[in-house]
Amino acid sequence: MAYDLIVLGSGPAGLAAAVAARGRNRSVLVLGNRWQDSPLAKAERVDNYPGLPGLTGVELLEKFYRHAAEAGAEFVIGRAISLLAWNGFSVTAGSQVYQGGALILAPGVIRLSKYPGEEEYLGRGVSYCATCDGMLYRNRPVTVVGLAPDAPQEANYLKSLGCQVVYVSPRRPQGLEEGIPYVKAGRLAIRGEDAVTALEADGAVLPCAGVFVLRRAVAPADLLPTLETEEGVIKVDRRMATNLPGVFAAGDCTGGPLQVSKAVGEGHVAALSACEFLDRQ
Repeated sequence: MAYDLIVLGSGPAGLAAAVAARGRNRSVLVLGNRWQDSPLAKAERVDNYPGLPGLTGVELLEKFYRHAAEAGAEFVIGRAISLLAWNGFSVTAGSQVYQGGALILAPGVIRLSKYPGEEEYLGRGVSYCATCDGMLYRNRPVTVVGLAPDAPQEANYLKSLGCQVVYVSPRRPQGLEEGIPYVKAGRLAIRGEDAVTALEADGAVLPCAGVFVLRRAVAPADLLPTLETEEGVIKVDRRMATNLPGVFAAGDCTGGPLQVSKAVGEGHVAALSACEFLDRQ
């Protein structure tokens, strides 16, 4: 499925970007969590958004969402688990791959604490995508670190490929197939030599060839390792352009102030800049 523009994030910045891009008659896919899961949805009252004082966060977000949907933006609920920049951008979410000519990063603030060994063994046994990499571990032992709602289904998929799966998470999962061992643990570390050899879970050593770390979201810098960041936020210019051609960013991921109006304004600017980029191609 191909679109002019893919927006990663369904909060105020992403929805504003979708509205602005549709105003330029560009096809738009918004990929992210449900808009109801945005941190803004927890606000009991928002008084500083111009023209719409006194709304709850849910009421304000619903207006943003309906505006974008009625403008013609398309939505997919899910998490981007891999991204390839080649002749545009290919974004994998679940088992689907979406193509876009330009990309806007609007995931909000993603605070990820990496496990010891996770970054060191990324690509050498550590993966964020069971669909992408599962076949590499067929008939081999793997562990699934389940931190996302769809993690049990990903573990079931790995088992269907013939992987020897052990599921690790702080809470017992729902939907995990019988026969997949569950280990309750929260303190994890990934061990290895040239590649992954084990997952240490609360002191217990689980030998494995691969560790699938399945979080609710993947940080933009993990999707695009050459993306330039500064003090933990995505570095952008006044056009909301990143250091990567065709990649723009908006909202809380670019730094403070963490305000709705700032996110909406940046989303609008990012979309207009992305449309100008597409016009030049």
